[in-house]
Amino acid sequence: MSFLIPAAYADAAAPAAAAPAGSGFEWVFLLGFLVIFYLMIWRPQAKRAKEHKNLIGGLQKGDEVVTSGGIAGKVIKVSDDFVVIEVSDTVELKIQKVAIAAALPKGTLKAI
Repeated sequence: MSFLIPAAYADAAAPAAAAPAGSGFEWVFLLGFLVIFYLMIWRPQAKRAKEHKNLIGGLQKGDEVVTSGGIAGKVIKVSDDFVVIEVSDTVELKIQKVAIAAALPKGTLKAI
């Protein structure tokens, strides 16, 4: 059965104190990966989160907004965690502030 598993023999000619080849390249590769990760993933996501936090913090009565579900309406009441939006003349919806996806320019709802 020994013919299925080849025997491993140590190379006597290799110096024991020599550094492995390419160890500097591995660090450069790791740092490059971290820089790419920061520039392409973390920084844009942090920027979007900051913009959304500012949007939610600046909501006022009369603002026209779109929810993450695609419902457009006019803000008629703002509380700590919830917003009441008017979708039509007789329909008011109470939604969470974090569900607000974007603020629309004034007059957009009348133009639709």
